[in-house]
Amino acid sequence: MVLPGTANLTTSTPLLQRPIFKPVLRNPFTPTRHHPKPIAISASASQISNRHTSWTPTSWKSRKAAQIPVYPDTEELESVLDEIRTYAPIVFAGEARKLEERLAAAAVGEAFLLQGGDCAESFKEFNAVNIRDTFRVLLQMGIVLTFGAQMPVIKVGRMAGQFAKPRSDPFEVRDGVKLASYQGDNINNDAFDEKSRMPDPQRLKRAYLQSAGTLNLLRAFATGGYAAMQRVSHWNLDFVQHSEQGDRYKCNDYNHLPLFSSFNFHRTGKFGIRWM
Repeated sequence: MVLPGTANLTTSTPLLQRPIFKPVLRNPFTPTRHHPKPIAISASASQISNRHTSWTPTSWKSRKAAQIPVYPDTEELESVLDEIRTYAPIVFAGEARKLEERLAAAAVGEAFLLQGGDCAESFKEFNAVNIRDTFRVLLQMGIVLTFGAQMPVIKVGRMAGQFAKPRSDPFEVRDGVKLASYQGDNINNDAFDEKSRMPDPQRLKRAYLQSAGTLNLLRAFATGGYAAMQRVSHWNLDFVQHSEQGDRYKCNDYNHLPLFSSFNFHRTGKFGIRWM
């Protein structure tokens, strides 16, 4: 079964042997005359108004929350948080509004949402090669989904700040030794000793810097031409490029393959596709 906003990837017919569908001529992100029916909201107008007026950036502290680390030095924690508040924002308001518009298109079945990334980022694996390779995988998945679903694909990376690891148990026991569970590199260390497992607020500053560096590199890849669809043949990972299968892949004439031929419409402006 295929639902709106999804691609049917379970078909038994090989992708490159499937017929080429007529490309979408209009821009799916422009308003149309046919709007979906509004969804009924159970909350009253006064309830919604109260929610907006009572919200503040710190109002979450009055709510019950799980998975919150317990720092031994609260004064050091507040000092670190005060310093981070002076830093520049990692994500800007315009980017958030743009994503909101794209998600609205996906909600009405006019786009496909693809979200991917690691379970949790780490300080040890932070380098440009890993970021580039994750970006490549998202691009490759997006191009296949765009062809299969015949609609734009919104690619959202679970990156640039995905450090925390919720745990089912706040403690871990090894050989009779009980220590606090590892909660992510922005909180503590995964080494199994008491000092490493102690929540350290200084890690929050390193997490911010790594997140900012990751997102800046992703912006450069996305807007600097690397994500251009004409470079689809360059998105292969290194282990594929230097293999027998990779050599055979390079010998193909891409313009004669249905998948690549269908995207030639992009060069003439007839195929609507957006990169996030």
